[in-house]
Amino acid sequence: MNAKQLLKTLQFSSPRVIYIINFQNKLKALRTPFKVRVIKPVNDFTLGQELTVDRIWNTDKLVTVFEIKNEFYQYHYFDIVLEK
Repeated sequence: MNAKQLLKTLQFSSPRVIYIINFQNKLKALRTPFKVRVIKPVNDFTLGQELTVDRIWNTDKLVTVFEIKNEFYQYHYFDIVLEK
């Protein structure tokens, strides 16, 4: 599947679900809202701050972005906080 085909497929994906591999190497559907922790300060967010992701989007360049407080941030600024 090339990038164009993948992008077309992703347009039908839910902005409320992201699939992750958990610590037990199991595939898990994580539904919004979920918590993330800041690992690279961005805008007014500080290192270690926990925030809530409202939606998940993909850009036309296939970069995952999180919608937080009605603003969009690339995923690499955050770690997902998993409940045990």
